[in-house]
Order: sequence, then structure tokens, then C-alpha cells
Amino acid sequence: MIMEHDAEERIIALETKLAYMEDFIDQLQAVTVEHTETIELLRRENRLLSQKVRDMAEQLEGDIPNRKPPHY
Repeated sequence: MIMEHDAEERIIALETKLAYMEDFIDQLQAVTVEHTETIELLRRENRLLSQKVRDMAEQLEGDIPNRKPPHY
């Protein structure tokens, strides 16, 4: 009788831990998805800004007087 009660308590404790772990994994997965979306957004913005900087640099190159040749 005592062994059955101990086994039942252990099973309940394991089920409780499993439920908490499943909840934690679900939360972790949600955060991971959110971070992945944020990273992709930041990558797109970074590409756009890099292209704008390159375009501006190309436009300004013609305006620089007495520019040294590239081999200097």
C-alpha cells in the first residue's frame, strides 16, 4: 500500500514537471519565432541602408575635387 502511494506521488510529480517543461518549451519557441522575424526585418533594413549609403557615396564621388587616384 505504501509503495503504491509513493509510486503514485512520484508519477504525479513527474507529470507536473513535464507540464511545466512543455509550457516552458512553448514559450521558448514563441520567443524564438519572434526573434527570427526581428532578425529578418533587421537584415532587410540593413541591406536597404547599405544600398542607400553606396548610392550616396557614388553620387558624391563626382563632387570631390582633386581626388587622389585609387592606387594612392
